[in-house]
Amino acid sequence: MSTLTQLRRLGLFDARVPRYTSYPTANHFNNDIGADQMARWIAAVPRGSEVSLYVHIPFCRRLCWFCACRTQGTATAAPVRGYLDVVFDELDLIKRHLPEGVTFSRVHWGGGTPTLLTPEMIDELAGRISDLAPFSESAEFSVEIDPNELDDPRLDALTAAGMNRASIGVQDFNPNIQATIGRPQSFAVTKAAVDGIRDRGIESLNIDLLYGLPYQTEERISDSVQKVLTLSPDRVALYGYAHVPWMARRQSMIPSEALPAPEERLELYEVAKRLFAWDGYEEIGIDHFARPADGLARAAREGRLRRNFQGYTDDTSRVLIGAGASSISKFPQGFAQNNPATSGYHSAIRDGHFATTRGHTFTGDDKLHEAMIMALMCDFRIDFGELAKDFGIKPSEVAARIDGIDDAFPGMLAHTADAVEIRAEARPLTRMIARFLDEYATGGEGHSAAI
Repeated sequence: MSTLTQLRRLGLFDARVPRYTSYPTANHFNNDIGADQMARWIAAVPRGSEVSLYVHIPFCRRLCWFCACRTQGTATAAPVRGYLDVVFDELDLIKRHLPEGVTFSRVHWGGGTPTLLTPEMIDELAGRISDLAPFSESAEFSVEIDPNELDDPRLDALTAAGMNRASIGVQDFNPNIQATIGRPQSFAVTKAAVDGIRDRGIESLNIDLLYGLPYQTEERISDSVQKVLTLSPDRVALYGYAHVPWMARRQSMIPSEALPAPEERLELYEVAKRLFAWDGYEEIGIDHFARPADGLARAAREGRLRRNFQGYTDDTSRVLIGAGASSISKFPQGFAQNNPATSGYHSAIRDGHFATTRGHTFTGDDKLHEAMIMALMCDFRIDFGELAKDFGIKPSEVAARIDGIDDAFPGMLAHTADAVEIRAEARPLTRMIARFLDEYATGGEGHSAAI
C-alpha cells in the first residue's frame, strides 16, 4: 500500500484539527479567568527569572483577505496613537505587579502591522518596554514587518530600539495569487526590505510563506520558494492556509473553488520542502525550515524545541506575558487572554485593571498531556522515561496514555521499550495523532485542515 493511500485511508485529507500552538487550544478557554487572576499570576513570577513579552498591534493599512488574525484597518495614525497610549498604561500595570529582577529573554511585536507605527511611536514603545524590564544578555527582539509599510526612518528606529530578528510575511510572490488574497507585495519591495535589514547589521531574518492558496500550483509555489531562497532567510515558516470564512468574514472574498484540493495541498508542501532541503535548510517540526546554524535548528537537534502562539521557538522561558487587545499570556498556572475587542480592552485598562476576559487554569493531567502533545509536535517522539522523571510518575503511566493509538493509526508509529515515534512518512498525520492525546478534543468545527 502506498503512503498516499495510507494517509487517505486514515482520513488526513478530510480531517480538521488544531494547530496545537497551545494546549488546551484557545477555543477551549473559559470565562473563569479575569483581571484578578492575571494580577496574581504576574505577581507569582519568580524574582530574577526570564520571561517573554508579546505586544499585539492590531492595525493594518489594508485588510488582507486571507488573514484570520484580530486586526482592523486604518487610514490614519490617530487610532494607532490612541491604542498605543492604552498599551503604555497596560505595561505600567504589569510593572506594578511584576517582581523585581525579571528580565526579558524574548520580546516580539506582532499584529496586524507593527511597522505602521511611526518612528516616534517605535521609540516610545521600546522605551516603555525597557522601563518595564531589561533584556537578558542573549535576548531576542523580533518584529513582524510588512515590506509595504517600511521605510528608512522606521527601520532606523527599529534598529535603534534593538531589533535583532525581523519577520517578513510573503505568502506567495505570484501576482494573480496576491490579487486573489488581497495582498499585493512585489519581490522588488520585499528584497528592498531585506536589503535594508541586512545593511543595518540585523542578521536574523525569517520569512512566512503559505501553501494551499487559491490558484497555487506546483510551478507557482516552486517559483516563490526559489525567490525566497535568493533572499537567504535564516528560517522559514511554511504554513498551510486555513480557509475559515465562518470565523474570518474577509475570507469570503476568496473563491473557494480556486483552492487546491487536500491532496494537492500536500504536494504543494512537498514541493517546497524539497527545495528547502536542496538549499541546505533543515526541516523543523511540521511547518518550519532553518539554516543549520540558526538557533531553531540547534534547538531541534538538541531536543530543546518548543511551540507557542508564534510557531516554533527556542525560547526557554516558562512565562509569556501578552500585552494588547486579544493577546494571550501563559504562566505555569495557565493561560490568560485579553479582551479581543479594542473598545473593551481600552475600557478595562483605562479603569485601572487588566483586560483579561478568558483563559484556562491547568488542572488534572493538563500539563502531562501538554508535554506529550508538544513532544510530538516538536520531536515527533514521546520518551516515556523523560516525561516520567519530569512528572514524578512511572514510565508505564505515561505509556498508558497512548493505549489504542496503534489501532487508530496502524503502521504509522515506531515503538521501543521506552518511547514511541511517528514514522517519517507519517509525519503529515502529526496534528491528528496529537489530537488523540487531547482530552478536550471535540469535533473539527473551527479548526483548519489537517494538511
